[in-house]
Amino acid sequence: MLIGFWALRLGIYIACRVARGPEDTRYVLLRESWGAAFAARLFWFLQLQAVCAIFLGVSILVAARNPAPNPLLDLWGVAVLIVAILGEAVADRQLAGFKADPKNKGRICERGLWSWSRHPNYFFEWLGWWAYPILAVAPDYPMGWLAAIGPLLMYLILAHGTGVPPLEEHLLRSRGLSYKAYQRRTNAFIPGPPRR
Repeated sequence: MLIGFWALRLGIYIACRVARGPEDTRYVLLRESWGAAFAARLFWFLQLQAVCAIFLGVSILVAARNPAPNPLLDLWGVAVLIVAILGEAVADRQLAGFKADPKNKGRICERGLWSWSRHPNYFFEWLGWWAYPILAVAPDYPMGWLAAIGPLLMYLILAHGTGVPPLEEHLLRSRGLSYKAYQRRTNAFIPGPPRR
């Protein structure tokens, strides 16, 4: 049920964004950099994502199979996921509202959560994956520790893989010095007070 709630929110958001807007910048960058090999390389790129999905699924499966769930930890896990889903939704809405204003074309969103993190949507996505290790914790369930695969893998993907790095590269090229200044003031991933 928890993963369904998460998937429904994210799926609706992405479907609406794709229907209304241009192609995702990351795929545009891949098309430019891979050139004629784009189709073949994209195929293998997506296969790698499918392998990652297997490991993410293990995180959820291990949590769902906990033989001795703890009601207090279950509430905590659910609360973490709810906070993560709401935080990601707020970040997405703040960015969409910023982009919808024609006066902001070519500018950087630094309002709300975006003043505390350059990628708050990615942070909250990662945070949501911590719900499953919390749900999987039990004294007599050593397999529960496998649920930590989810947040660890998501951190690597978002902070060091297909999330932050290509997007930052694009924003540095398109926004230049103003984005460099934003980088100096604002944490990349984990939110924190802006530095002035």
